[in-house]
Order: sequence, then C-alpha cells, then structure tokens
Amino acid sequence: MLLQGQEGRRPFLQRLMVLAGLAAAPAGAQAQQIPKEADSDYLPSYVRARTYRSLKQSSFDKTGGNADRWPIQPGQTLEVFQAKGPGMISHIWFTISAQSGNHLKELVMRMYWNGSDRPSVESPVGDFFGLNLGEYVIYESAYLACSPGRSLNCYLVMPYRTGARITITNEGRQNVGAFYSNIDYMEVPSLPEDVLYFHAGYRQAAPNKPVVGPDGKDVLNPDGKNNYVFCETRGRGHLMGVTLGVLQNSDYWMGEGDDMIFVDDESKPLINGTGSEDYFLGSWNFGGRDGARPFSHHMYGAPSIQLPERTDGRYLCYRWHGDNPVTFTRYLKHTMEHGHANNRGDNFYSCCYWYQTEPYTDLPPLPPAAERIPVLHVSSVSE
Repeated sequence: MLLQGQEGRRPFLQRLMVLAGLAAAPAGAQAQQIPKEADSDYLPSYVRARTYRSLKQSSFDKTGGNADRWPIQPGQTLEVFQAKGPGMISHIWFTISAQSGNHLKELVMRMYWNGSDRPSVESPVGDFFGLNLGEYVIYESAYLACSPGRSLNCYLVMPYRTGARITITNEGRQNVGAFYSNIDYMEVPSLPEDVLYFHAGYRQAAPNKPVVGPDGKDVLNPDGKNNYVFCETRGRGHLMGVTLGVLQNSDYWMGEGDDMIFVDDESKPLINGTGSEDYFLGSWNFGGRDGARPFSHHMYGAPSIQLPERTDGRYLCYRWHGDNPVTFTRYLKHTMEHGHANNRGDNFYSCCYWYQTEPYTDLPPLPPAAERIPVLHVSSVSE
C-alpha cells in the first residue's frame, strides 16, 4: 500500500538508480544499458595488464655478502646506473655515510640520456633532493622526500629512448665510506613521440648583490633584470618546480621578492607573482619573526626554518607545478627577486626541475665544492 506522495517518488528513485548503474535491468537487457567501452572505467590502473618490465639497479653485494654499498674516494666518479634501450626511471633512493659533514654539497649527481656526453641533470646530491643548505631535514612532498635514517627519495619520472647513465662524483677531500643506492626503472617496448626528457640544474648566488638607488631607496624592477635565476633554457617543454635554500646575511624578512617567469620572450616576464612566501604557497612571512613554523605539503613547503628574520636565519623551500606545469615552446627563464626589487643580499642555493624535447641542455658550470657550502656574508649586505 502506497502512502500519499509515494507514487511520484518510486519512478524518480528508479531513474536515479539506472543513471548510477545500480537498478536491476530486465533479463537480456542489462548489457545494453552500460556501454561496453565504459565497463572498465571504475577499475584502478594498477589492476590492468602492463607491457613494461620492472627492474632495479642497486649497490647490492654481488658476492652474496652484506656489503651492499659502494665507497667513493675523493675525486672518484662512480656509475650508479646504466641502461640501454627505451625505458624510464620511476624512483631513486640513496643513503650515505661519509666522513665529511658537507657531503651533501660535495657529492655531485649527473644524469645523461640517450648516450649524450652532456648531462641533463647536474647538481649536488643534497640540492637535488631539496636539502639546499647541506643539512638533513625530514620532509615529504609529491616528488622528493627525506626520511628518518637520512634516506633520500625522488619520484620524478625520467624517460629515455636509447639509454641512460647516472654518476656520482666525490668532489670533497674525504672518503665516502658507504653510498647505498636503489634505482627502480622500467624497460618498455617504446615511448610515445611526445615524451620529454627530465632536466635539473643547480644555481647559487652567495651572496646575491643588492640593488639600491643613489638615494638609498629601492629601484623599480618591472623587467626582472637583476633577479636570481633558477633556470634558463631553450627548446620546448615545461617547468616542474624548484627547491631553494636561503641563508640570511642580515635581519628582517627575506621573502618580499616576486617570482617572474619568462616564457618564449626574453624581454619581459609572462608570469608575475606577489612575493617569495606567496610563490612557495605560504603567507605572512611564514608566521613572522617569532611565530614562523615549518610546513611540508604535497606541492609546496618550507620544511626547515631556523632563526627566522635574523642574521644567519635559514629557510628551505620548495614549490611544484605538477598541477599546471609552466609550458614553453622556445624559451624559459624562471627567476625570483632577492628581496623587494632585489634590495637584499642573502645567499640563495637552488635546484630547478623541468622537462624538454632535447635529451641534453647547456647547464652553467658548477661552482667549486668549497664555494657551495653555505657561509655567512654579513659585510656584503646593504640594508
């Protein structure tokens, strides 16, 4: 027996269930109600058959013993990965035991695609993994992480068509007693034509040169001429993100510099931001001189903040553009002011990550290892 008003509700609910794919269909008619091509839409990708072959290259002890590590002498270059044919690296894990407390700055990682003799990746190991000030900090992001036990992880995918090679060079003066490595990768039948190659490059300004007018006031900076440069490249591709370490050479807030990204036009930036802390998706000085708190999230973070807004204050920051990689067809220059209108002289140490069509690029030469270690430059600062 239906109560008043229920006559209209039942047809409505039945229609709703049919739309949701839940209503029982008449015998022999069910197959026609759900299109065949939609049968698998609800399945997660990991239950589908794969065409690649999963592999790993590691520092395991080939004798069967437990010495699953490599030593690296001063000046030595160690090849930690080598592959031929089409494939892609999906994950890198390192952990290191070294005599030098500066080994994150002294060890340099280089990656070569398709047999090129020019690296597409060149960076101190620490900076590549977001530890730009040479100290271990536990954090997690979408693509990079540092875990307890000083383990370094990268999940940025790195495809190659005919081969790949990764090396680690000890540019320090002391031995690395144990370099542990696990690199997960895939052998694939082929890669799509539009696949791009991974790049990463290190830069530093230690210190940045402050720009101050003759009257002591800030000089307007609409064209970004004196900005700090994260990367500059030619070709076609897209920007994925940056990591940045800042060592303050004077008091007060260091993060008023705007991000400016030049895309296919060297004369003026296409993308203009509102401040360094805004670019790294924090706000209000990350909490201020006495209230700043470290944070690390999927696409952005400042996982280490020490002595905020004071001389010798230190910040680690990262920003990923995985939600909306910044595309370029001919030219890219990613920059940021060092202070408002470049009025500060802090030390910047960065690594920038991007993809482009060429399996190589012309990266600027690395500074010597001793110059990569953060050192305070109080005398270089103009307030």
